[in-house]
Amino acid sequence: MSKVVLITGGSSGIGKSIGEFLSEKGFEVYGTSRNPSKYKGSKFPILALDVKDVSSIKSAVKTVIEKEGKLDVLINNAGAGITGPIEEIPEAEIQNNFDTNFFGPINVIKSILPQMREQNSGLIINVTSIAGYMGLPYRGIYSASKGALELITEAFRMELKDFNIKMTNVAPGDFATNIAAGRYHAPLIEDSPYKKPYGNTLKLMNAHVNSGSDPNLMAKEVFKIINTTNPKVHYKVGEFMQKFSIVLKRILPDKVYEKLLMNHYKL
Repeated sequence: MSKVVLITGGSSGIGKSIGEFLSEKGFEVYGTSRNPSKYKGSKFPILALDVKDVSSIKSAVKTVIEKEGKLDVLINNAGAGITGPIEEIPEAEIQNNFDTNFFGPINVIKSILPQMREQNSGLIINVTSIAGYMGLPYRGIYSASKGALELITEAFRMELKDFNIKMTNVAPGDFATNIAAGRYHAPLIEDSPYKKPYGNTLKLMNAHVNSGSDPNLMAKEVFKIINTTNPKVHYKVGEFMQKFSIVLKRILPDKVYEKLLMNHYKL
C-alpha cells in the first residue's frame, strides 16, 4: 500500500515541491493551507489547517485518517519568516512567530501521535532552517524559533523510541521560494539607531532568497529520508558554504565565528 503523507504548508514553496515530488513517486499526499480554496489546481488535495488553531489541526488529521485509515509520514513544513532588530519587533509578532514555527508543529505532532502509536509506526520530519543553528543578526527571532524546534526534536526522538515512531529535522538553507514576501519585516524607522545596518542586512537576506537553491533538492532529500530505515537526527540541505557554516560554528572560537558573521552581513 502507498504511504500516506501529510504536509503542513503544502500549498506553495518547499511544501508544494515536496508534495508534487512524492505524488509522482506514488505516495498518497495531503497538503494543508489556511486558505485551501486558493489552490484548487493543486496536484494533491489541500486541506484547511492553521497550525495556530488546534481544532483545525485535529480536523485535518481526522480527515486524512478517515479517508486513508492510516497516516505514515508527517512533514511539519509550515513556517513563517521574521526580521528586524529584536529591540524593535513588537512582542505580539514575536509570539506569533513562535506560535507558527514552534508551538504549531508541536501541536500537529501531538495530534498525529495517537494514530502512529496505534500503527506502531510512523515518521515525522520537521523542516527547520540552517538559521536555527546560529543567532543571526536581525533574524534572531527566526533563528530562535527554528533552533527550538531542532532541540525539541532531539528530545522527542528519545521519548518516541518505544513506539517505533521516527523523527528527524531537515534544515534548508536559502531556497528560491516566496518566503521573503510572507515574512514579517519590522519597519525601517527613520530615526532608529538600527536603520542603516538593518536596511543593508534586509537587502542582503532578500538577495539570498531570490538566488536560492531549487526547492526540488529538498523534495529529493525528504524522499530519501522516507526510504531510510533509521533516519539521522539532523539533515542539512543547501549550498556548501551554508552547510559548512554549521561546521565552522562547532570548531571555531565563539568570537571568531561572530566576527565571520558580522563580516558576512557587513556589520
